[in-house]
Amino acid sequence: MAPGFKVNMWGYNGQSPGPTIEVVEGDRVRIFVTNRLPEHTTVHWHGQRLPNGMDGVGGITQPHIPPGKTFVYEFTARRPGTFMYHPHADEMVQMAMGMMGFWVTHPKADHPLIEKADRDFCFLLGSFDVEPGSATPKVNTMTDFNIWSFNSRVFPGIDTLNVRKGDRVRIRVGNLTMTNHPIHIHGHEFEVTGTDGGPVPRTARWPEVSVDVAVGQMRQLEFIADEEGDWAMHCHKSHHTMGPMGHDVPTMIGVDHKGVAEKIKKLVPDYMVMGDKGMADMGEMEMPIPDNTVPMMTGTGPFGSAEMGGMFTLLKVRRDQKPGDYRDPGWFRHPPGTVAREVKGANVPPATRKEAPASPTGAKPDATVRKPSGHDAHNH
Repeated sequence: MAPGFKVNMWGYNGQSPGPTIEVVEGDRVRIFVTNRLPEHTTVHWHGQRLPNGMDGVGGITQPHIPPGKTFVYEFTARRPGTFMYHPHADEMVQMAMGMMGFWVTHPKADHPLIEKADRDFCFLLGSFDVEPGSATPKVNTMTDFNIWSFNSRVFPGIDTLNVRKGDRVRIRVGNLTMTNHPIHIHGHEFEVTGTDGGPVPRTARWPEVSVDVAVGQMRQLEFIADEEGDWAMHCHKSHHTMGPMGHDVPTMIGVDHKGVAEKIKKLVPDYMVMGDKGMADMGEMEMPIPDNTVPMMTGTGPFGSAEMGGMFTLLKVRRDQKPGDYRDPGWFRHPPGTVAREVKGANVPPATRKEAPASPTGAKPDATVRKPSGHDAHNH
């Protein structure tokens, strides 16, 4: 999933996500599925118009595919758009192990609601619960995941989106996690031009910089890449741009525990004070972590620690990026005078914590609470 971090997964054709299936509207598609899992499975073609018996719901629309057996799905790609595929058998376990993929049906002819894109990217959102030091996801986790991924990769293991200035960029984002994800792109405005249900009418579009992709949804974003630079693209839930962390760590901001720390160091020489000024130092610390674990905050840029992880990558826009060239152009070279800089001679001492004066015995509290009683307290 990232350098030094590998996870045992199930997938399609030996990968997670599975191969992106690309067809043209009207194509007759035949897909052979051989089950090499230790249990039965099916494949559901999420969002497709097809015969009911090809929908892939185990026990309802078809028999399950037993281990070692091969089934065939066959149907016509009836409408253009972006779709997903995933199991509909022991779904929670199999998707928790990484079984998911994208499907793109391109329009057969010019379509009034589908523009031609210069760059077309697919991102499938995934979530996993992998204990630090282990390698296999915990399949019974419902909500408390600790790995948040784009295409089963986490920052800094996610490729950048490298485009030429002036390109029309299309980004297809599908969500097969158990929560929503507000996807945010820096430096540009986009429109949602398509969903699982098809192209969005032009009268229903508006400019945005963030879009919430709910569970089981796909959102297709389009914009003109007209601002050069290295622009962040990420989920705007802050803990989704971090690696594994403990959620039960007490808040220590503002707590002066130097005296206690010195006493602890006599017992534990390597003890470090953490969290009293925030967590930014975690991005630069080289603390020992278990094998096969991604740091909570990691990554570096031209100006230092990026303090990111999880669902984070970069949109790199360059005027000299050649058409059809998807190679990473390296870090953006900012024109002189366009980078935030220190104001010389404006040194400001850090804020100090003032001790609250002790309240005298019997003093009235600063705040009071009035509990409503009866219907009279709820006049509207």
